[in-house]
Parts: sequence; C-alpha cells; structure tokens
Amino acid sequence: MSSSPLILVLGVTASGKGSLAFELARTLGGEIVSIDSMKVYRRMDVGTAKPTAEKRRQIPYHLIDVVEPSESFSVDRFLDLANETIDAILARGKAVVAVGGTALYIKTLLFGLFDGPGEDPHIRRRLHDRFVAEGGTVLHEQLRSVDPEAAARIHPNDQRRIVRALEVYELTGRPISSFQQQFASDRMLRDWTILGLRRDKSVESQRIKLRVMRMIDQGLAQEVRSLLAEDKPLSQQARAAIGYAEMIEHLEGRMTLEDAVEKIKVNTRKLAKAQRTWFKTFRQVRWLDVGEEESVESVLSRALPMVSADQPNP
Repeated sequence: MSSSPLILVLGVTASGKGSLAFELARTLGGEIVSIDSMKVYRRMDVGTAKPTAEKRRQIPYHLIDVVEPSESFSVDRFLDLANETIDAILARGKAVVAVGGTALYIKTLLFGLFDGPGEDPHIRRRLHDRFVAEGGTVLHEQLRSVDPEAAARIHPNDQRRIVRALEVYELTGRPISSFQQQFASDRMLRDWTILGLRRDKSVESQRIKLRVMRMIDQGLAQEVRSLLAEDKPLSQQARAAIGYAEMIEHLEGRMTLEDAVEKIKVNTRKLAKAQRTWFKTFRQVRWLDVGEEESVESVLSRALPMVSADQPNP
C-alpha cells in the first residue's frame, strides 16, 4: 500500500473484533490501539478480556494497562493518549488498527470532543449522594424524562455519566445530547476505514454466555478479590464495570455466585444492545455479516479488499 492505513474495527462485545484486529495488524505490519474504557486499567485482565500475553508479544498493543484501578479515566485523557499514540505509529510508517466497543470513545476519536458546559461541584455532589442513597434506577428514570436520547445509551449503573447528564441539564436547561449533535456529522478528523462486525443476535447471545463462563473459569472471582484487597480502593469507574460490579456483590455476601454469573450475562447482553443502538448512528461503517461458524481467516479475506479500496493509488 502507498501509505499507512488507518483502520477501525468495531462491534458489540464478544463479536470477534479483537481477533480480526489482530489478524489485520499482523497481515499489514501494523500496531493496535485499544478503544476500551476498562482495558486501560492494570490488573483488570480477566473481566475485560484483554488480549493474551502471547498476542501482545507478537503485535504492539497501546492504551492497555495505562492507569491504576484506583484512578478515574476520562474521555479527554483517552483522546489525548490516542492521538499521541496514532501519530507515533504513523511516524514509524506502520498501519494503525484501532479496535473497541466503547462507543463514546469511538465517536470522540472520529469526530472530536463536543463543547459542553462547565461543572458545578455542588450540583454534582448532590446528584452523587442521591445516586448512592436512592439507586441508579431512580436517577436514570429522571434522566429519561428530560433526555430520553442520552438515557437510551447510558446504563442505569453508570453513575458518572448519569450524574454528568443531569448536571448539564440543571446548569443549562438543555439535554446533554443537544451538545453532542456534532457527533452526527459525517466529517471525520482522520481518513479512517471503519469495519464493523455483525452477527445474528441469537449467536451474539450465545457468544456472550460462553465468554462469561470462560471468564469464571479463568478466575474472575480471584481477580476481583485481589483488587479489593489492594491498599487503594477501586475507583467508581472500575467498580461499575460489568463483571466486576456483580462479582463485588457476590464477594461482599449480597449475592450467590450463580446469581452473579447470571447477572453478568444479563448486563452484558444489555451492553450489546446499547452498543448496537450507538453503532446505528455510525454512517461510514463497512459492515461484515459474520457467519456463526465462519473463521477469522475468512473474515480477514473479506476485510482486506475494503481496506485496500480506501487507500490512494501509488
């Protein structure tokens, strides 16, 4: 190819996007940039389905293991790190293969940050205290009444984003989604080839079930127990991650292991549904409908011509 391609692979959780990204990077001599709000945390390995140590020896991975689980991690920080990383990869003459399912991070990477209002620590503290006292469902319903668009893509357990959306509404009288309209733009900041993996919902559900059971077998409970035993407590973001929140409930005696596992499956399916909703707004995606038993090599053979078609002629 005449220039280093910029490829973004997206899809719902457990869709196989990580495997395709790895094969693309290996074939094109590229490096991988993770777009995942939880893979940034060190020692949160099993529950976030990080790539194996063997894969990371073969291909350089970036934006994995960059912060401690006790720290918060913002979309602003992600964007800064991602742009620095992408510029460095391109300067080395390598292909960039970005991969992930965190829709807000993907939107930000493609179109930039939106201009929103400032913060009010008093409003934020009051909303935070209400979330703790009344539960996420109550505040999520309040958000739904003033900003149904934002509520549709924010999980009821996502304290940070619910509080922020309600804070913006109190500060401005406008829903936070109205400040994000620029995300509807078709003008990307860079020339990305965006590949999306799509599977039958029933197949996705089965893959999610298998992934959750694999995480349990790989020691998710032990991983969470070790994290809880660390000197610094887990950040609110880390505690809210699917797989970790439910396992914490189990380890703290509020839920049986069987119920925790089932709740992880349910919440992961809800996440996949929210991701599908987000991805429908991505107009530039070249979708690859993947067969139930189709190999990653077969998907790769269909993806490569799409990448080549977007590259300028020599």
